[in-house]
Amino acid sequence: MATLTMEEAKQKAIDIVLAIDEEGSAAVAQEALDSGLDPVELLQEGFTVGMRRAGELFEAEEMSLPEMIIAADAMLAAFDILEKAIPEDQEMESLGTVVIGTIEGDVHDIGKTIVGTLLGVSGFEVHDLGRDVTISEFVRVAKETGANLVGSSALMTTTMVGQQKLEAALEEAGLRGKVKTMVGGAAATQHWADKIGADVYAESATEAVQRAKEAASA
Repeated sequence: MATLTMEEAKQKAIDIVLAIDEEGSAAVAQEALDSGLDPVELLQEGFTVGMRRAGELFEAEEMSLPEMIIAADAMLAAFDILEKAIPEDQEMESLGTVVIGTIEGDVHDIGKTIVGTLLGVSGFEVHDLGRDVTISEFVRVAKETGANLVGSSALMTTTMVGQQKLEAALEEAGLRGKVKTMVGGAAATQHWADKIGADVYAESATEAVQRAKEAASA
């Protein structure tokens, strides 16, 4: 049986994520391991690249939302296989810990989920709290995980005030000097972020990843 080279495996990984093929993604990951290839390099330079390109296609409206979700599932299927093969002394370096969720009273979470997925494949440890998340839950998990960044999404003008309350709650908990905050969602704007004192505003999923990286390295 022919073995894959790393370059072949990387290209296969990118192509299979963009083909939104979950079973195929797992098969490529296993084939790469059977060929003796480095799982970390394949994740970082193959599957992760494919997922980032999927995010770019989604934002350019060249990939539908259902396709984007399946692409994320394909990436995660590969990750589940490759992660088990990573030696303990070769674990992927984390860029930081992110707590993310949709603010209380808001049940829209697809955009937030995509951001969380892209942050995860980009090297962050992500704690996705889901939707309709209370302010106290954001604060509790941020404290327990030692988060570097807390991200909140608000899709409605009626719920975006929760992002302002979150800023105040993190300050009251003594965390505001230790953690940076990011706001997003259809209702949020740069003006809103500046008004409530959030550190980062992102209009799109790929921008959120870039801004999170900048915040983590600042």
